[in-house]
Amino acid sequence: MKITTLPLHVRPREKLKRLGTSQLKDHELLALVLRTGTVKHDVLELSKKILRHRKLEQLSRMSLEEMERYEGLGESKASSVAAAFEIGKRVYDTKTSEPVIVNSPSDVSMQLNDIKSASKEHFVAFLLNARNHLLRRETVSIGTLSTSLVHPREVFEPAIRYKSASVIVAHNHPSGDPTPSDADIRITTQLVKAGEILGIEILDHVIVSKQTFLSMKAEGHIK
Repeated sequence: MKITTLPLHVRPREKLKRLGTSQLKDHELLALVLRTGTVKHDVLELSKKILRHRKLEQLSRMSLEEMERYEGLGESKASSVAAAFEIGKRVYDTKTSEPVIVNSPSDVSMQLNDIKSASKEHFVAFLLNARNHLLRRETVSIGTLSTSLVHPREVFEPAIRYKSASVIVAHNHPSGDPTPSDADIRITTQLVKAGEILGIEILDHVIVSKQTFLSMKAEGHIK
């Protein structure tokens, strides 16, 4: 049933006002985020169509590029959905009593499920306190990895702002092969040297792919 044919009191916005967000179904919440439908589907139909393929929890782990592949989403709607999930994640993170600990390359890999299948390279910095508790995850750049895209200031500016004791950087290889390129090695060396000057240690640079990961520290590129 199209949203325009529904009685006013059961339309998502009116239902939210009357009953609160907790009483809305998943597709109704998604419809409110999307706001409008497409030529083929109204917003409720579009929301149901998307959730037939992915549950909300699965959708929340997808990259922006993956969301954009859904017919009817596009860049604007996908951005709205991604932003809504990020708001929820940040609120949840502030309420979580148990800190996220990032001690190993496998810990890093587990935190990067959202970019492992992305078609572009995402360079991410994990900002840690002295106990390796995750203070914040920062996306530094998206695109082909190069020294022009990944500059020490982009990594260390938030690290200084959040008073990080150390940083682990990571990025994905869309090719599926986590072997570091010459550019990966150069950038790692540059970041390690900058960290030594600033007193914020680069603990590791982890490269992830859909199936596996590689630690540049374990490979001897970070002493």
